[in-house]
Amino acid sequence: MRYRGRFAPSPTGLLHFGSLVAAVASYLDARRAGGDWLVRIEDLDQPREVPGSADQIIRALEILGFRWNESIERQSARTSLYQAALDRLLVEGWAYPCSCSRAEVQAAATSTGVEGDELFYPGWCRDGVRHADRATAMRFRVPVGTVTFTDGIQGPIAIDSAAEIGDFVIRRRDGLFAYQLAVVVDDAAQGITHVVRGADLLGSTPRQILLQRALGLPNPAYAHVPLAIDGNGVKLSKSAGSGGIDLQHPGRELWRALRFLGQEPPDLRQASPATLWDWAVEHWRTEPLRNSRSRLAEPVD
Repeated sequence: MRYRGRFAPSPTGLLHFGSLVAAVASYLDARRAGGDWLVRIEDLDQPREVPGSADQIIRALEILGFRWNESIERQSARTSLYQAALDRLLVEGWAYPCSCSRAEVQAAATSTGVEGDELFYPGWCRDGVRHADRATAMRFRVPVGTVTFTDGIQGPIAIDSAAEIGDFVIRRRDGLFAYQLAVVVDDAAQGITHVVRGADLLGSTPRQILLQRALGLPNPAYAHVPLAIDGNGVKLSKSAGSGGIDLQHPGRELWRALRFLGQEPPDLRQASPATLWDWAVEHWRTEPLRNSRSRLAEPVD
């Protein structure tokens, strides 16, 4: 099967260094394999979207020399696909409505779930909603058992899904489809075979594998690159207002990303993006990243 990878940013701000690292890694992995690389804008969370940021991200990718196959897809135009998947999960008993608020779950929580990225849900509404007068979210019914997979960078992963994750939201109370469901449907619809992304999403992978199984969809190969952190151990992110990149010097920014990814590029900071990509595709390897969840981002010099 031909390699098909993707980069799927959320339009919540400008492209930052952490996202650039993920984009570079996914791009190089696809191009080294002689495969396709797609761009998808994950714009379902409209309350968090920054107007104009999607176009700014796309423009930044162009300046940095990325070249994608096929037209750019936007999740906001694909909601009928997510609804069809949700309907199937409901009919087959994999999903159920939940009236519990986040505050209620947080007050009762003794665990923050895998990687601390979501509150553990104890399944209060599994057998019927607790509050009939409230709007409901939709949750996925997590089966008992361990999800195992071998990450291309992080190595073997095993998660006791029911104990560490609990039933998770796939459509929010405000009617917006959640990331976990949308990304699974999109990856299958676009024929994605390999997902290379940041290690902050490692905890999402078992949830996505469970959804793929329930929907009868293929499992892509996963590889999670280390997170870029600052000197205080804080992840560089748009929400933290950090990690901006300088599009006036695209070659230098690509060189920094390659250095972060352990590729040891020659001093090509003043070179064009095309020159850097030629070197990087030929020399791409993931071995320097093995079993590393985070790395210090070097300052600009």
